[in-house]
This record gives sequence, C-alpha cells and structure tokens, in this order.
Amino acid sequence: MSFIIFFSVFTIVFAFQTYVIKKRLINKLDFNYKTKKYLSLFLYLTFFGVLLYPAARYFPVVPNWLYFLLSLPIGVIFLTFIITLLHEIISFGISKTKYTKNRREFFKKGLDIGAVSFVLATNAKAMDNARNIELEVVDVKIKNLLSPYKIVQISDVHIGGLIDKEFIKNLVDKINLLGADIVVITGDLVDTKLEYAKPALNELANINSKYGTYFIVGNHEYFHGVKPIIDYVNSLGIKTLENENVYIGEENKGFYLCGVYDRFGFRYGAFEPDINKALLNTQDFPTVLLAHQPKYINSIEDTKGIDLILCGHTHGGQIFPFNFLVKLEQPYVRGLNVHNEHTLVYVNKGTGFWGPPMRLGASAEITVLKLSS
Repeated sequence: MSFIIFFSVFTIVFAFQTYVIKKRLINKLDFNYKTKKYLSLFLYLTFFGVLLYPAARYFPVVPNWLYFLLSLPIGVIFLTFIITLLHEIISFGISKTKYTKNRREFFKKGLDIGAVSFVLATNAKAMDNARNIELEVVDVKIKNLLSPYKIVQISDVHIGGLIDKEFIKNLVDKINLLGADIVVITGDLVDTKLEYAKPALNELANINSKYGTYFIVGNHEYFHGVKPIIDYVNSLGIKTLENENVYIGEENKGFYLCGVYDRFGFRYGAFEPDINKALLNTQDFPTVLLAHQPKYINSIEDTKGIDLILCGHTHGGQIFPFNFLVKLEQPYVRGLNVHNEHTLVYVNKGTGFWGPPMRLGASAEITVLKLSS
C-alpha cells in the first residue's frame, strides 16, 4: 500500500511538471512547428522514463546502461521545470517593457534560445558533477579532548542501481588513503533489497582504520528490512551503533562515539532512537554523536553532554534549488554549524546520490574531520 501511495504522488508531481514544461515553455518557444514537435516527443519519452524508474530502482535487474537512462528523467524534468519558471518570469517582464514590438520579439527569441541552451548545459553539468566525490577537510575544536583524532565520514551512499560494487570498491580505496582513526557511515547506506546490495556491501569490509568502522541506520534502511541490514553490516566487521556508545582512542585520552537509530523509527514502530541510552555513562569524556537526520537535534532537550553531532540525510539539496526546500524540513543542510555554546553539528552532503545521477550546487563528499582541543 505504501508503494502505491508513493508511486501515485510521484506520478502526479512529475505529470504536473511535465504539463507545465509543455504548456509554458515548449508551446511558447519562438521555434518552428517541427522543432517544437520533436521537443514535445522528447519530453513525453522523458516522462515515460520517470514512470519506469521506481521499478528499476527497487528491483535492479536491468543492465546498468538501461538503469542510467531510466534514472536521468527525474533530474532532467526537475531542472527543466525550474528553468521553465524562470523563462516564464523573464518573458512576462519582456512583454511589459516599452520596447517596440519588433524589439520585444527579438529579445523573446534570444530568451527562448538561451532557455533551451541553459536546459542542456545545466543537465550536462549536473551529470558530470555526480561522477566526482570531493574531499571536505574540516577542523573541529572539542573541549577537553586530550589527544587529536581523525574521523572520516561518509553518508547517504544509497547502494542500489548505479551505486554498485565497483563504486564502493573505488570509494574504499579513497578512504584507505586518508589514514583515519575511525570511519563512520551516517545512514542510508542501503537503498535496495539486501540480496542485491550484498556484493557492494562486502567491499566495505576492506576499509582500514585504527579504531574501526561504525554505522548507524538512516530512514532508507527501514524500507528494505532494517534488522537484516544491521546484522549483515555487523557480519562485515562494521559495528552498528544501536542507541549505544563505544570508547575511542587511548586510555583516558579519547572520546565516546555514540549512535542512535533514525527518527523514522517512530513511524516504523520499532528501532526508535533513544538518546539517553546512547549517552549512558559518557559524561567523563568528550562525546561525538551519530544521528542520520539533523532534525533529530530538535528532540534532544539538552545537548550539553554532546560536543559534536555528525549527520547526513539532506544531500546538501543534491540539485539546486532543492536545498531551499530541504531547509524548510531540516535545521541544517550542509557543513559545520554551531548549534549552541556546547554543540557543533556537521552535515555531510552525501557520498552517493538518490534518484538521478546528478548533482548541482551540492557536490558528493567524503569528510575528514580533524578533532583537536
């Protein structure tokens, strides 16, 4: 039932965007009939790809080249819809100028050519951006930390579809060059049935760090069997923090690493986050908390005992201007943020991507957090 509701809403949203692009952009272009006919055909084929995408995403048995073609339409339609709105605003402005009719028609034709060129350029740039993972190095000051530590954070990998075994193998190779004290994975690691994710997950067993690799679940793990995913990740030598903590570092010179289940657990009815359990007996040392969604901080009454919170979930918006919508839902979207005098919050923009293999204004990242006093 939940999939039917999701697919229905998904279809309505993209059908509306497709309708607006057709009526308010393609039909109004100062191009010949044949050109607009071909553009309309391409738009309809793109929308058809949107309808096929959910099946390809959650039952990834199609070859990668076909999956790639089916995953692009979501991003293409979204970006084209945004450009359509901009085109509409500028067209309205031109129509209200005091220029002569011929002058207005000249500007309108230039705008139309510019809009179509901008659609092509932004989509191409977004696809190219998704191929690269940037290294974000962040210095973090932690009170009473007696020894420096290096944490490498990845988040929102979304194994499934194009995020496959080869992608994870290359990611692990990058991580192993960084000399991490610990590696943390802050949720949404798996985004397909576990049976399809296992070959990619197995590569994570090759991560090297001084004190180990730690994982917390994100909201997407609940969609694909949270308990089997936790069990399988643990079998790889990666510790899932389930409302619990571990001591990291040299004796009396380290910190506590804590982790909670995702807040989606409240809707799921199980595997609910419990900050009190996660922080149990951590008061004598600095504390770093792993919580998938930045929004979870709003449910913590007092963050005095938490020095740093590491999150993901937002993807940094992934495709501009979606970051503005994310900001309506989450208190922090990306980067290092000062929550209050006691607590800092770092939000990783995501190491993989969800949906289309596209990023615009929000690069994929591996984060290196250098902790010192």
